[in-house]
Order: sequence, then structure tokens, then C-alpha cells
Amino acid sequence: MTKTNAMRLLENAGISFDTMEYEVDESDLSGVHIADVLGTDPDTVFKTLVCRDDKNSYFVFCIPVAYELDLKKCAVQAGVKRIEMIHVKELLPLTGYIRGGCSPVGMKKKFPTFIDETAILYDKIYVSAGQRGLQFVINPEDLAEFVGARFVDLVK
Repeated sequence: MTKTNAMRLLENAGISFDTMEYEVDESDLSGVHIADVLGTDPDTVFKTLVCRDDKNSYFVFCIPVAYELDLKKCAVQAGVKRIEMIHVKELLPLTGYIRGGCSPVGMKKKFPTFIDETAILYDKIYVSAGQRGLQFVINPEDLAEFVGARFVDLVK
């Protein structure tokens, strides 16, 4: 298994995690599909989404894969008027990650990060480990502490 930068960062911080590898299906990059392949509840698998406000400030949101980001709630939580998803072509230059492999850990810059409050219902959640086909299995509170995230209501 390739060791990602995100994995090295967590190891160096002494944060406990496991990893799960899965076969990437280019025709279905949905998180629900990934949950099925991993044999886990989709509510425990979180996708990482990056948004910008009208002043070009960026924000990171982690939500369960079967849900949709509520941009109004996100704007309120981020303390801004308006927020929108960034275009997929902006993801790699901004974060260092590609679609389907975007991790809240180890982005090029540290952005304000929010994790959907449902994460605290679980001892472990799954988030991308920084490349397609690789997921962290991590305690949500350890993850939030490491990335400086708050648990808030983010979904529709």
C-alpha cells in the first residue's frame, strides 16, 4: 500500500487510524458505492467537499456520502453571506487532491473545516486517506482535533 502524505501527517501526530483499500470503479465514484464495497453503513463514510465564499475564502466540509451539502447552513456555520462549491478543476491546484481522493487531512493550505455533527454518533468514521481507493478509519473526534474542525449541522 502506498503511504499518502495524509497518512504520514497523522502518524507523525501520533493519531491512531486504520486504512481500508478498495477497487476504484471509474464509472461510479459515489461514496455510497464505496460504502457498499467496504461493507459499511454509508452514514459512517464521509466525503470531503471544498467551497468558497464571495470573498474567495475557502472552507472544507465533511458530510456523510448519501447526503447533500446544505449551502445555506454552511454559510451560517462559516460566518459568511454566501457559499458555493468550487469547480472540480480547481480542486487539485487548491488542495493537492483529486475528486474522489480529497482528504480533510494534508491539504496544501489549512482551511476552516467543519464535520457534520452525525460523525460523533460513531466510534469510527471513514474519510479519504488522500487518494482514490484508500480510506482512513478514524475516530471522528481525533480527526476534528487534528484538522481543527467543528461538528455542526451541514446537510439537507
